[in-house]
Amino acid sequence: MESSQDNEEIIERIAALDIGKAELVCCVRIPGQGPGGRRRQEVSTYSTMTRSLLTMADRLRELGVTRVVMESTSDYWKPVFYLLEAAGVDAWLVNAKDVKHLPGRPKTDRLDAVWLCKVAERQMIRPSFVPPAPIRTRYRVDLIAARTAERSRVEKLLEDAQIKLSVVASDIFGTSGREMMAALIAGQRDPKILAQMARSRLRAKITQLEDAFVGRFSEHHGFLLTRMLARIDAITADIAEVNQRIEQQIGPFGDVARRLDEIPGVGPATAHVIIAEVGVDMSRFPTPAHLASWARFAPGVKESAGKSKGSGSTGHGNSYLARVLGEAAVAAGKTDTFLGERYRRIARRRGNRRAIVAVGRSILTIVWHLLRDPATHFNDIGSGFYDTRVNPERRKRNHIRQLEALGYTVTLAPAA
Repeated sequence: MESSQDNEEIIERIAALDIGKAELVCCVRIPGQGPGGRRRQEVSTYSTMTRSLLTMADRLRELGVTRVVMESTSDYWKPVFYLLEAAGVDAWLVNAKDVKHLPGRPKTDRLDAVWLCKVAERQMIRPSFVPPAPIRTRYRVDLIAARTAERSRVEKLLEDAQIKLSVVASDIFGTSGREMMAALIAGQRDPKILAQMARSRLRAKITQLEDAFVGRFSEHHGFLLTRMLARIDAITADIAEVNQRIEQQIGPFGDVARRLDEIPGVGPATAHVIIAEVGVDMSRFPTPAHLASWARFAPGVKESAGKSKGSGSTGHGNSYLARVLGEAAVAAGKTDTFLGERYRRIARRRGNRRAIVAVGRSILTIVWHLLRDPATHFNDIGSGFYDTRVNPERRKRNHIRQLEALGYTVTLAPAA
């Protein structure tokens, strides 16, 4: 028999919240006073206004509640979580998928709160990671996504006007592209004049540009394009201001950001996002594998009747973290480093998508070690690492087998 490390202890004083936009239901369970071991329960409804939440926090302290559990319902959990956190209460945020309501039972806010409290008191759920207050920021990512969406609208507008600028220019929002679009807005329609605005390497494509500007760009197209470009410029200015603010806020974590910046593919902006999404305290992740599993950069395990089921996909994790890790993996794949060689080897055999996940996991492993020990720095072992680990005899056998499969007879002779 194997010994189990499960903790069957019931949390004596616990509360659970079912949160809505305007109000929440709070269920508190504490030990009973009688000898029978029965537990007492209190279910109350509070407004989500600050004063009502402070009243609830006082009531929880009065009852001696040691933990408060709530589901991650939209963004409604945030003010409640932050207020309880500031009040010194041990607040847990849990994934709603981990607390499934049993079928066949009525579903109300009150019953949901009671069910969550009963599950939590038996420690059958685990908390989600919420970054510390100084590094909670995602607005820059949302601004970049909004700018990208607006740029896509500009490209669709030009396609609607039969202006094929994006076919010739890789970036229509560069210096040349912006001058050409400004000229279109000003009323210029001559393809030759518009094409002559090209600069640098784009001047080698003057003929293609002349063909691209043969279209039906109207005054209404110009009006819409003016609004879209103004919106892009406004968002770009907002991003610059947010970047300055982040640089100020990241000050206490400047050394951590610089050490993360040493990883191939990871730049300052990526380092900031990693710090914001993962934090700097790795005590909550006992091993790098725990961090990779939490971020969903590890294959899922699903087995039944002794057979593996499914495709072993990683599942859906933190989309903000996954986005920057994917970008870092692709950037690292273009470098002459260990991570770059790892990306290329896996991409050749299993495709780019699996290579991104594998290298993203490697980056997370490096991040864990760098954050775990402040004295640790990244040291690249080089792109030739795999060559030193390959058995020459195995490589020889593989080449012989491949040639024989093609119909050749192989005779080996040592080189002179």
